[in-house]
Amino acid sequence: MTSQTTIDTTGSGDKAPVAPSDKAPSDGLRGHPWFTLFTVAVGVMMVALDGTIVAIANPAIQKDLGASFADVQWITNGYFLALAVTLITAGKLGDRFGHRQTFLIGVVGFAAASGAIGFSSSIALVVTFRVFQGLFGALLMPAALGLLRATFPAEKLNMAIGIWGMVIGASTAGGPILGGLLVQHVSWQSVFFINVPVGVIALVLGLMILLDHRAENAPRSFDVLGIALLSSAMFCLVWALIKAPTWGWGDGLTWTFLGASVLGFVLFALWEKRVEEPLIPLGLFRSVPLSAGVVLMVLMAIAFLGGLFFVTFYLQNVHGMSPVDAGLHLLPLTGMMIVGSPLAGALITKTGPRIPLAGGMALTAISMYGMSTLDTGTSGAVMSLWFAGLGLGLAPVMVGATEVIVGNAPMELSGVAGGLQQAAMQIGGSLGTAVLGAVMASKVDGDLAGNWADAKLPPLTPAQLDQASEAVQVGAAPVAPGTPAALAEKITTVAHDTFISGMSLACLVAAGVAVVAVFVAFLTKRGDNAEAAGAGAGHI
Repeated sequence: MTSQTTIDTTGSGDKAPVAPSDKAPSDGLRGHPWFTLFTVAVGVMMVALDGTIVAIANPAIQKDLGASFADVQWITNGYFLALAVTLITAGKLGDRFGHRQTFLIGVVGFAAASGAIGFSSSIALVVTFRVFQGLFGALLMPAALGLLRATFPAEKLNMAIGIWGMVIGASTAGGPILGGLLVQHVSWQSVFFINVPVGVIALVLGLMILLDHRAENAPRSFDVLGIALLSSAMFCLVWALIKAPTWGWGDGLTWTFLGASVLGFVLFALWEKRVEEPLIPLGLFRSVPLSAGVVLMVLMAIAFLGGLFFVTFYLQNVHGMSPVDAGLHLLPLTGMMIVGSPLAGALITKTGPRIPLAGGMALTAISMYGMSTLDTGTSGAVMSLWFAGLGLGLAPVMVGATEVIVGNAPMELSGVAGGLQQAAMQIGGSLGTAVLGAVMASKVDGDLAGNWADAKLPPLTPAQLDQASEAVQVGAAPVAPGTPAALAEKITTVAHDTFISGMSLACLVAAGVAVVAVFVAFLTKRGDNAEAAGAGAGHI
């Protein structure tokens, strides 16, 4: 590719010249497309794994550090929120300074933050370093897609994205199993320490293999006000959703933060139309398929990651499983995502993304509805059925939505497109945990007092009821030491039944979100990827 192309990046109709990579492909390892894919997959695997591996460790962290339900939510939300807020900015950094550099910095920072979490002795430190994990993870995620987009020629790019999506899907689904093994046989700290050697491997491979790619018309400045507005809007939204169960949905504070969030998003959109080099060129969203892909990623993550948050507590605290057993019971979910991702990639290549994406979200909705029927006596076979359906439904969405977003964006905005794709997933995960957590907390708070009285258990003071509710929200029975066995059994039954009612409602909400996503999927279509740089095409 020697000629320049012109691409409208602002939506104004003006054309900006775009050059291919400024470095020619070299012989050997450096710049080789498939070795590049392997290298970025190692780094991406580390970040994707941490999105769910912590879910299985949450009960152990809660007990060891004396964390509250809200604290445990922030272990997940702090990570997702940091990723979501900074991914677009990180994509811009990659477009400006080179995706190789941002990828390597992200790998080093992520591994270092992971080691710091392992040495943390308080929940505050864990949450703080989880935020740093998110910040550095944001650097390497869009950089990985930018490197693939610049390295693979158009005819091979869809295949590469499919494999990339499979790695994310398998890592996301495999987190609970690996986490269970580490928590049970080593410690919860080992869940984070494992990232250190993985990060070293990714760094060494990156230094040896990755080739720098930069657009000739790279951004020269950064939209600081846009970053501040988007960050503030997202924080206010998630904070309101998390605090609403405590403050009350009708409380003025809840609506103040929700209103501030809406105002922040409106101001952000208005500012992006005026700034010379916007954080997100709004003209990008004139592509209906790209916009639909972003919305689809958000809805998928709300249903999947939000629902998974409670399933781990259900398996460990209600069914009394060890972390390893809980991870093994999620093996059908993991297995179907691993098997389904390459199959979905092949199907999407043949038929386009629309039907596979719609079918995948329909199966996800059915599976989430099935999970809403789980109770204290549900057999392992029935659980496996719904978990397998969920994994099979999610596979085409993980692969297809990525292709839709990246394939429908111009080459010069590959970093922004990669940031959008990952920001959508992380925002959805954060919102899913917050929204479904609020649903769970509200349901438990509303039902516990009545269920407790109906079981003719000793009355609780308001303070005791609040403490009991907090325990029940994670599936634990508030049984005091020395409680007679018969009374302890009645308390446990009430606690588990109340938790199940909350989890069932949360799963029904997730199923409803997945149904909406089915209709969004019909707005997608395959991008032509005509501007793929193909810097390493000679190696294929």
